[in-house]
Amino acid sequence: MGDALAPWHIILLVVVLLVLFGSRRLPGAAKSLGESMHIFKRSVAGLHDDPADPAASATPGSAYPPPQQLTAQPQQALTQQQIAAQMEHASTQQQLADLQRQLSELQRQNAASTAASGAPVPETQRDQQPF
Repeated sequence: MGDALAPWHIILLVVVLLVLFGSRRLPGAAKSLGESMHIFKRSVAGLHDDPADPAASATPGSAYPPPQQLTAQPQQALTQQQIAAQMEHASTQQQLADLQRQLSELQRQNAASTAASGAPVPETQRDQQPF
Protein backbone atom coordinates (compact mmCIF):
# COMPACT_ATOMS: atom_id res chain seq x y z
CA MET A 1 0.00 0.00 0.00
CA GLY A 2 2.87 2.40 0.66
CA ASP A 3 4.23 2.09 -2.88
CA ALA A 4 2.21 4.51 -5.05
CA LEU A 5 3.34 3.10 -8.42
CA ALA A 6 3.72 -0.62 -8.08
CA PRO A 7 4.86 -2.54 -11.18
CA TRP A 8 1.37 -3.87 -11.77
CA HIS A 9 0.04 -0.26 -11.77
CA ILE A 10 2.46 0.64 -14.56
CA ILE A 11 1.53 -2.47 -16.56
CA LEU A 12 -2.15 -1.64 -16.15
CA LEU A 13 -1.56 1.94 -17.31
CA VAL A 14 0.33 0.73 -20.41
CA VAL A 15 -2.50 -1.67 -21.28
CA VAL A 16 -5.10 1.08 -20.86
CA LEU A 17 -3.07 3.44 -23.07
CA LEU A 18 -2.74 0.78 -25.75
CA VAL A 19 -6.47 0.14 -25.68
CA LEU A 20 -7.36 3.84 -25.78
CA PHE A 21 -4.87 5.06 -28.38
CA GLY A 22 -3.99 1.92 -30.32
CA SER A 23 -0.53 0.85 -31.37
CA ARG A 24 -0.45 3.23 -34.35
CA ARG A 25 -1.19 6.49 -32.56
CA LEU A 26 0.73 5.81 -29.36
CA PRO A 27 4.18 6.82 -30.73
CA GLY A 28 2.72 10.07 -32.09
CA ALA A 29 1.07 10.81 -28.76
CA ALA A 30 4.34 10.15 -26.92
CA LYS A 31 6.20 12.43 -29.34
CA SER A 32 3.74 15.29 -28.90
CA LEU A 33 3.84 14.82 -25.12
CA GLY A 34 7.65 15.02 -25.19
CA GLU A 35 7.54 18.17 -27.33
CA SER A 36 5.04 19.74 -24.94
CA MET A 37 7.26 18.94 -21.96
CA HIS A 38 10.26 20.44 -23.78
CA ILE A 39 8.34 23.66 -24.52
CA PHE A 40 7.15 23.83 -20.91
CA LYS A 41 10.68 23.41 -19.58
CA ARG A 42 11.97 26.16 -21.89
CA SER A 43 9.25 28.55 -20.74
CA VAL A 44 9.98 27.81 -17.07
CA ALA A 45 13.70 28.35 -17.69
CA GLY A 46 12.83 31.63 -19.41
CA LEU A 47 11.09 32.83 -16.26
CA HIS A 48 14.31 32.44 -14.29
CA ASP A 49 16.28 34.42 -16.90
CA ASP A 50 14.09 37.52 -16.51
CA PRO A 51 15.57 40.37 -14.42
CA ALA A 52 14.42 40.50 -10.82
CA ASP A 53 13.35 44.16 -11.02
CA PRO A 54 12.03 45.04 -14.48
CA ALA A 55 11.22 48.62 -13.42
CA ALA A 56 14.87 49.34 -12.62
CA SER A 57 16.11 48.17 -16.01
CA ALA A 58 13.49 50.11 -18.01
CA THR A 59 14.05 53.67 -19.11
CA PRO A 60 11.84 56.22 -17.36
CA GLY A 61 10.02 57.34 -20.51
CA SER A 62 9.31 53.88 -21.90
CA ALA A 63 7.17 52.71 -18.97
CA TYR A 64 4.03 54.51 -20.19
CA PRO A 65 3.02 55.42 -23.74
CA PRO A 66 2.09 59.04 -24.48
CA PRO A 67 -1.53 59.99 -23.66
CA GLN A 68 -2.39 60.50 -27.35
CA GLN A 69 -1.67 56.85 -28.07
CA LEU A 70 -3.79 55.75 -25.13
CA THR A 71 -6.89 57.64 -26.29
CA ALA A 72 -6.49 56.75 -29.97
CA GLN A 73 -6.59 53.00 -29.41
CA PRO A 74 -9.98 52.83 -27.59
CA GLN A 75 -11.57 55.12 -30.19
CA GLN A 76 -10.23 52.94 -32.98
CA ALA A 77 -11.52 49.81 -31.24
CA LEU A 78 -14.89 51.47 -30.68
CA THR A 79 -15.04 52.48 -34.33
CA GLN A 80 -14.25 48.93 -35.41
CA GLN A 81 -16.97 47.63 -33.11
CA GLN A 82 -19.45 50.13 -34.53
CA ILE A 83 -18.54 49.16 -38.08
CA ALA A 84 -18.97 45.47 -37.25
CA ALA A 85 -22.35 46.16 -35.61
CA GLN A 86 -23.52 48.21 -38.59
CA MET A 87 -22.43 45.50 -41.01
CA GLU A 88 -24.25 42.88 -38.97
CA HIS A 89 -27.36 45.08 -38.84
CA ALA A 90 -27.23 45.64 -42.61
CA SER A 91 -26.81 41.91 -43.18
CA THR A 92 -29.77 41.17 -40.93
CA GLN A 93 -31.88 43.79 -42.71
CA GLN A 94 -30.95 42.30 -46.09
CA GLN A 95 -31.90 38.81 -44.90
CA LEU A 96 -35.20 40.14 -43.57
CA ALA A 97 -35.96 41.86 -46.88
CA ASP A 98 -35.12 38.67 -48.80
CA LEU A 99 -37.38 36.61 -46.55
CA GLN A 100 -40.24 39.09 -46.96
CA ARG A 101 -39.81 39.01 -50.74
CA GLN A 102 -39.84 35.20 -50.73
CA LEU A 103 -42.94 35.19 -48.53
CA SER A 104 -44.82 37.53 -50.85
CA GLU A 105 -43.79 35.45 -53.89
CA LEU A 106 -45.00 32.27 -52.20
CA GLN A 107 -48.27 33.93 -51.27
CA ARG A 108 -48.77 35.07 -54.88
CA GLN A 109 -47.98 31.57 -56.16
CA ASN A 110 -50.36 30.05 -53.64
CA ALA A 111 -53.10 32.50 -54.59
CA ALA A 112 -52.55 31.83 -58.30
CA SER A 113 -52.64 28.06 -57.85
CA THR A 114 -55.74 28.31 -55.66
CA ALA A 115 -57.49 30.55 -58.18
CA ALA A 116 -56.54 28.22 -61.02
CA SER A 117 -57.93 25.19 -59.21
CA GLY A 118 -61.17 27.00 -58.38
CA ALA A 119 -60.98 26.24 -54.69
CA PRO A 120 -62.08 29.03 -52.35
CA VAL A 121 -59.35 30.81 -50.42
CA PRO A 122 -59.65 30.16 -46.68
CA GLU A 123 -60.43 33.21 -44.58
CA THR A 124 -57.21 32.84 -42.57
CA GLN A 125 -55.11 33.22 -45.73
CA ARG A 126 -57.01 36.33 -46.85
CA ASP A 127 -56.49 38.07 -43.52
CA GLN A 128 -52.75 37.40 -43.24
CA GLN A 129 -50.52 40.39 -43.70
CA PRO A 130 -46.82 40.16 -44.71
CA PHE A 131 -44.47 41.08 -41.93
